[in-house]
Amino acid sequence: QVQLVESGGGLVQAGGSLRLSCAASGGTFSSYSMGWFRQAPGKEREFVAAISWSGGSTAYGISVKGRFTISRDNAKNTVFLQMISLKPEDTAVYYCAAETLPTLPTAEVYYDYWGQGTQVTVSS
Repeated sequence: QVQLVESGGGLVQAGGSLRLSCAASGGTFSSYSMGWFRQAPGKEREFVAAISWSGGSTAYGISVKGRFTISRDNAKNTVFLQMISLKPEDTAVYYCAAETLPTLPTAEVYYDYWGQGTQVTVSS
């Protein structure tokens, strides 16, 4: 069983930056694709970013491309989401997820394990 724990969320002003972390335990982290999703109140969960097991391939949602960067450290079993130029519309609970097959999915249905989420609030 894989456990995922997100951290790094908080309150930030528009234009600011945050870095989210997701620490994994159990399983074989270095073989998993990892993703970040977010869910704002009253909205469906939205794909944010994904990274392949090696870090060699990444994918981003249209709304965050150019502002967010996903990365991973397999030695530390951790995936990161660096967020810059934050906007109020980035306010959401951010979830990390693990996918045990060697693909790079952008749809949440393909992910096998999920963290509990961390709140990001961007004030205007």
